[in-house]
Amino acid sequence: MDGSMEWMKTFTIGLASQSPRRQYLLQQGGFHFKLIPNEYDEIVPVRMDPHKAPEFLAIQKASHALSLMGDCDLILAADCVVLLGGEIIGKPRDRADAIQMLMRLSGETHSVVSGVCLLQPGRSHAFSVQSSVTFDMLTPAEIEYYVDQFHPFDKAGSYGIQDWIGWNKIVRIEGSYSNIMGLPMHETYHALQAFLTPTGIA
Repeated sequence: MDGSMEWMKTFTIGLASQSPRRQYLLQQGGFHFKLIPNEYDEIVPVRMDPHKAPEFLAIQKASHALSLMGDCDLILAADCVVLLGGEIIGKPRDRADAIQMLMRLSGETHSVVSGVCLLQPGRSHAFSVQSSVTFDMLTPAEIEYYVDQFHPFDKAGSYGIQDWIGWNKIVRIEGSYSNIMGLPMHETYHALQAFLTPTGIA
């Protein structure tokens, strides 16, 4: 690793998320991080533009976790929503809800919007990234198979791009693949680099 990459070895992220996918993405990106428990109650203001909700929630999560950062150098929080026709499709309540969500997504194109917040005491940077996903038609049997085998109850929209449904039933994606997984790594990498180097974001 040359000198220009030294910045990656000099800090630890406090990850205010329990998402296994965000942990995996940061590990694969070469970042050092510690998990910070975050029990923030995700409530979006009633009249808020759904596209702005993930960034709003990421900021709230990061702020809630700041007092727990310990010896970490900054807090990273993120939130992700699935939007179909401008409506937020959240995490399913149960099996029936997951099946209903996937029936709605079948044969349609939807958006995935992630909000990310980097936070230190007195300093922050937040941004959003949007990708689009087009599903093939899903049969009732395929939907039930997927829900029963992969239990997507912790995932917005009731699916994971990185598992069976992503490999077999998604026709096209536009934008960042990692964003659809839960953290837009290209944008996060450059945001961290700018935030943590001398010429960083003010």
